[in-house]
Amino acid sequence: MPTPTSADFDLVELFLEELRLCKVHEGEQVAILSATGEWSEYVQALLKAATRLGAQAFNLSVQREQPRLAAVQGRHPYAGRELLLDMLKRCDMVIDLVGLLFSREQLDMQAAGVRILRIMEPPHVLRAMFPTPDLARRVERGREILMQGRHLHITSPYGTDIVYELGQYPVMSEYGYTEEPGRWDNFPSGFVFTQANDGAVNGTVVLRQGDIFAAFKRYLHSNVVLTVERGYVVKIDGDGLDADLMRTYMGSFKDPRAYAISHIGWGMNDAARWYHMHTTRHLNDEHIMNALSFYGNVLFSLGPNVELGGDNDTPCHMDIPMRGCSLKLDGVDIVRDGDIVHPDLKVERPVNPPTTTLPA
Repeated sequence: MPTPTSADFDLVELFLEELRLCKVHEGEQVAILSATGEWSEYVQALLKAATRLGAQAFNLSVQREQPRLAAVQGRHPYAGRELLLDMLKRCDMVIDLVGLLFSREQLDMQAAGVRILRIMEPPHVLRAMFPTPDLARRVERGREILMQGRHLHITSPYGTDIVYELGQYPVMSEYGYTEEPGRWDNFPSGFVFTQANDGAVNGTVVLRQGDIFAAFKRYLHSNVVLTVERGYVVKIDGDGLDADLMRTYMGSFKDPRAYAISHIGWGMNDAARWYHMHTTRHLNDEHIMNALSFYGNVLFSLGPNVELGGDNDTPCHMDIPMRGCSLKLDGVDIVRDGDIVHPDLKVERPVNPPTTTLPA
């Protein structure tokens, strides 16, 4: 079956649905940030949708001086443009089509009360993973549960056994829309995460075939064993390409903070597909949010923590959604063998089946 494009449905109507969830209303100032020549179809559809809701919408576009990959690594074309930032802080909502994540500029806008929505996925992903109030309810309940947690323990049949001590940092939720002042979200999404106390992560993580290097948009094909001591990866073991790729890529930043343990959480979007990259590998769009959000994944991450109030702003960010893991919070089962089992968080028939049949 061919992959749907924006021609298969009305982008304006899609964004109208989304902006209604974001509570865009008459008289609001809505800025749409873009880089020259990028996402032009989205810009026009968003302008029309926001205007139909009575907002005063405008597009702010600048030239990207660095490759688009730089946005994934924490750099973006609005960095250092203080005049533009001052104007954006006066808006009600900013729609980010460039990649402000982990930047001072984004945090400053949020502190000023601006709600921010990031959109960097192709049309068919936006439609397939479109947020629902039920997803928001479950994700927010997950946030409440994680906020109370102090001891997070992840295990797997393959050797993962790692402990995070919690409480120093806040908990963030992503469910695909932003309706409150100062809130950031990613359309689409569906997960919760937090950061361990400084230096308080110890154990072993075994990355397996089928886990995902989100930064590379590829599945692992061989085992990688990470030894973690006091919040840092101190050893990367493995004889295959994946271990070598990870060692070489992370080492290229020449930044010891790249090896810091970053956020931890779990995916809750039952409409996200783990196998998405195999069905859309011929496309060049972002295709990251399926990986981060799919139901029952344990979202392990390395690198920056500024999004949660830390001071690690390394440009090396490694999100690695893992399958087949179990996650306990203060001894209570949240995820078991890749399936969400907590009664407040589970759905009866998720799109992705439990991964208990993964090969040993």
